[in-house]
Amino acid sequence: MNIWLVMLFGGLLTFLTRLSFIWLFARMAVPRLLRRSLRFVPPAVLSVIIFQELLFKDGRLAINLDNTRLIAGVIAILVAWRTRSALLTIGVGMAALLIIQALFS
Repeated sequence: MNIWLVMLFGGLLTFLTRLSFIWLFARMAVPRLLRRSLRFVPPAVLSVIIFQELLFKDGRLAINLDNTRLIAGVIAILVAWRTRSALLTIGVGMAALLIIQALFS
């Protein structure tokens, strides 16, 4: 029962947090510079998450051929650059990681 209460409370807290910003921005005039700046928050956060997973292994910077995630990530980046397809990039990146891990582990 406790886990359900935690999930319910967490969901409610997330909903209220997001609702507060929607309510706030609906009631006030948001400066143009702030609106333009907020567009860059999701890509910046996603980039930090992705590059941290690619470049760090066991809490240390790992830019070498032993880092299978980095190799698969480079392959995925090349696919994204050439095709501009998010679905193909994810599929090729996942397949590359599985194949590289199977070969080198």
